[in-house]
Amino acid sequence: MRISVEECANLLKEQDNILILTHAHPDGDTLGCGFALCRGLMKLGKICAVENADEIPKKYSYMYNDIVPIKFKPKYVVAVDVATETLLGDFEGKYHIDMCIDHHTTNTEYADNLLLEDVPAASETMLKVLEALGVEVDKGIANCLYTGITTDTGCFRYASTTADTYRAAARLIDAGADNGTINRVMFETKTKTYARLERLALDSMRFYADEKVAIITVTQEMYKLTGSNEQETEALAPLTRQIEGVEVGITIREKANGTCKASIRTFESVNAAQLAKEFGGGGHPQAAACQFDCGVKEAREMLVEKCQEILGKEE
Repeated sequence: MRISVEECANLLKEQDNILILTHAHPDGDTLGCGFALCRGLMKLGKICAVENADEIPKKYSYMYNDIVPIKFKPKYVVAVDVATETLLGDFEGKYHIDMCIDHHTTNTEYADNLLLEDVPAASETMLKVLEALGVEVDKGIANCLYTGITTDTGCFRYASTTADTYRAAARLIDAGADNGTINRVMFETKTKTYARLERLALDSMRFYADEKVAIITVTQEMYKLTGSNEQETEALAPLTRQIEGVEVGITIREKANGTCKASIRTFESVNAAQLAKEFGGGGHPQAAACQFDCGVKEAREMLVEKCQEILGKEE
């Protein structure tokens, strides 16, 4: 059932022992939403916590390093920035989810659903929720939400960024968000292991469909050679879209069990969410993802075939 911002806030006011779930392979937006909501609810005297099925990258530690973990039995479960339950990874099916706060057009509406599809980051929606709750946005909350907004807009470069998004970011900076530091950590700082992985990933780039499709492949062997891991691959996906003439950029990551996941980036000529949906995934018009129960080679062949079909229709 669709709910409004006000209805969402009222439901949260009525609940306690609230567990907040963020999506697997977490990024800045899902974590920013999760820890901002957790901080806000704690200000209201609620018992709450944030959980993720995967390890959270260390670069996001400023969001939670001052939050004391609390053990409790969840009575109300909220998923944030999670379009489908499959995106919960190993947590899929573990909890009954009562509420979802999201912004993906591919959301499957599996719970009471606050879905604002016209915002580029779920953290922008979360700011509205916290304001409706009457929570004062302090520096900790501001850092979380600013991180979500800047990462999901590519540091405000994507066309999905609206005037309201800039206004929301400005309010967060006024509230104390360390915008300069956060942007530097998210967009300009690389670990040595990631730098080595990026070099191998770029070497793997291949072009298809008259060079309108670029595909990067990240294998388990690359992780071993570089000392990197899947948590460091988030920054690889935008690289494919930076090549002149490329309309569809795809990064395929091999998982330890031999299956793989594809991150898709496009320009306005191709809907990334619709392409991902063909393989059971989803996301945004220019940024989406899907998973495959097969190896990298087979997944690449299927993606190339579908891209050629889509680009052929566009001509």
